[in-house]
Amino acid sequence: MINALTALDGRYAGLTAEIADIFSEYGLIKHRVFVEIEWLKFILSDLKLAQFDDLNTEKLDDIAKNFDLDDAQRIKEIEKQTNHDVKAVEYFIKDKLELSGLMDIKEWVHFACTSDDINNTSYALMQKKGKKIAAGLLRQLVADLEQKALQYKSIAMMSRTHGQPATPTTVGKEYINFAWRISQEADIIDQAGVQAKINGATGNYNAHYFVYPEIDWIKASQRFISTHLNLLPILFTTQVNPNHSLAFILHAMIRAAAIIIDLDRDMWGYISLGYFKQRVKKGETGSSTMPHKVNPIDFENSEGNMGVAISMMEHLCVKLQKSRFQRDLSDSTVLRSLGSAFGYFAIGVKNALKGLSKIDLNAEKIQKDLDENQELLAEPFQTAMRVFGEDNPYERLKELTRGHKIEKKDLDRFVDSLEKVPADFKKRMKQLTPGTYVGLAQKLVDIYFSKK
Repeated sequence: MINALTALDGRYAGLTAEIADIFSEYGLIKHRVFVEIEWLKFILSDLKLAQFDDLNTEKLDDIAKNFDLDDAQRIKEIEKQTNHDVKAVEYFIKDKLELSGLMDIKEWVHFACTSDDINNTSYALMQKKGKKIAAGLLRQLVADLEQKALQYKSIAMMSRTHGQPATPTTVGKEYINFAWRISQEADIIDQAGVQAKINGATGNYNAHYFVYPEIDWIKASQRFISTHLNLLPILFTTQVNPNHSLAFILHAMIRAAAIIIDLDRDMWGYISLGYFKQRVKKGETGSSTMPHKVNPIDFENSEGNMGVAISMMEHLCVKLQKSRFQRDLSDSTVLRSLGSAFGYFAIGVKNALKGLSKIDLNAEKIQKDLDENQELLAEPFQTAMRVFGEDNPYERLKELTRGHKIEKKDLDRFVDSLEKVPADFKKRMKQLTPGTYVGLAQKLVDIYFSKK
C-alpha cells in the first residue's frame, strides 16, 4: 500500500505476505480463538469438568476452523467496549456458542485462565510457524551457496586479509564457509522447541485447584500443551511465560542474520573488485546520473534489513525475559513487533538470494589478480626454507616482497640462490603458482558434502 506506515506492509509487502498472515493482528486473534476453543474442548471432553451428553465438538471446531476477517473485525468491535483484547475474544466465542445452540457451556469459556494463558500459547503457535519459515529460507540460501560451491570448487582466487592480497583460496571454499555457518543456525532453529504455559494468574493453578482439588492440574496442563497444541509445556512461571525458548530461537536468528550480513559485504566487495559480474536487466537503472552503473543493491538491501532485524530481535530477546514481580504489561506491546522482526529477517534472506541469482563469475579478472601477485608465494617459500634449514627465511622473503610487486622471474632467481633446499624441491617451488597454491581447499569442499 502506498500509504502504509512501514515498509513491511508497503514496499516489501510482497516479500512478507506469509509472515503477515501469521503475525498480523488478524493472525494473533485467530490463534487466540483456536486456543480458547481447544481449552474448552479439553476441559469438557478430556477432563469432563461438567457433563454435557450432547456436546458437539464439531460445532466448537467450526468456530476456529471457519474464522475469517469478518469475525476478527467483530472481535475488534467488542474490544472497543471491553478495552481488553483477550476478553473480547471470550465474548465473541460466547456469542458464537449461543448462535450454535451451545449456550449452556458458554461460561466454561476461558475457564480458570489468565489472559497470558491465551496470549503466550497463541504467540508460541505463531513462533512455531515463524521459525519454520525462517529455517526454510535459510535452507534455500544454504542450497544456493552449496550449488555455487560445487560449481566453483576448483576456481582459485586471491584471498584478502586486512583487505590486502593474501594466501589463495578457491571460490567454492569461500561459499562453503558461509553454507556451513548458516546451516548450523538453521539446524538450531529447526530443532528448537517452543514452550508454553497454561497455569493461571501467577503460575500456581490457584483457581483450578480451588474448585477441583482432586484433579492433577500439573499433568493436565502438560497434556493440554503437548497434545492439543503440540508445544512444550513449561511449569515454572509467574503470570507470564519467561520466553526462554523464544529468546533461544531469536538468538539463533540473530547469529544467522550476522552471518548473512558478512556474506552480503563479501559479495559486495567481490563485485567491487570485479570478481563477479552482475547481469544487466533491460529497462533497469543503476544510478539517476551515472548511466553506466550496475549497483549491488540486493546485497545492500539484505544488509540493511538484516541490521534492522538484529536490532529488533536483540531487544525482544532481552526485554521479553523480564517482568516486574509476577506481571507487568510492558511485554505485551513489544510482542506485537515479533512479526516485524521475522518480516525484516525474511526480507534480508530473500534479497541475499536475489543478489546471488544475478551474478556470474569473472574468471579472467580473478586469474589476472593471481598472476599479478606473485608475492603470494612468499608464504610457502619461507616455510620450505625453514624446513631445509635456510638462514633467515622470513626476513629474506620479507625483503624481497614486502610493499612492492615482483615477477615470476624474481622468484625463480631467489629459488636459485637457495643453498640448502634440494634440487627436486626447488623444481617444485618454481612450478608453484598463486593459482595452484590453494592447499586443501577443494578437499574441504568435498568433506563438507560427504558429511551431508
